Amino acid sequence: MTKIEIGARTFLYPMPVTLVGADVGGKPNYLAVAYCCCVQEKPAMVAVSLTGSHYTNIGIKENGTFSVNIPSEDMAEATDFCGIFSGKRSDKSRLFVTFYGNLETAPMIYECPINLECRLAQALDLGGGEELFIGEIAGAYTEERFLTRGLPDIKKMNPFVFSMHDNTYWKIGEYLGKAFSIGKQWGGP
Repeated sequence: MTKIEIGARTFLYPMPVTLVGADVGGKPNYLAVAYCCCVQEKPAMVAVSLTGSHYTNIGIKENGTFSVNIPSEDMAEATDFCGIFSGKRSDKSRLFVTFYGNLETAPMIYECPINLECRLAQALDLGGGEELFIGEIAGAYTEERFLTRGLPDIKKMNPFVFSMHDNTYWKIGEYLGKAFSIGKQWGGP
């Protein structure tokens, strides 16, 4: 079997499905975003990459805050709606129950199992009309029903993932093993 070149594209699978929230003109707006990742643990930071023309970008810059909300698989249709229609023309705040944390300007979605309230740490122009927003997590919110031993439980949350180049959503699969443990059988120094 031979490896073949398939082009320099973002084949990093799977991609998370998130809903990024920002107040724009004093009103909550949400955008479906797959280009989202953890940046570091201390201080806890995340990054989202958005096309510069997105309505949400205005609110992030205006307030210096945003939220990252992890929807469950039963929210797939509403999440997809937020990726199809712009907040310039559609009031997406009506789709969800919005709440605010300590920052008071980062709208979060009550129906999402996990919500990250972020203070904008840095905004970078990536060129080509893309912007990267790095946020320091000021607070994380959930409900007791999504926790096991005080930590978010992926099976209870039922998040879903995105396959970019064929534009499909997928459910999370089965338990595979304990990280930083199953590889020990291969030996070490």
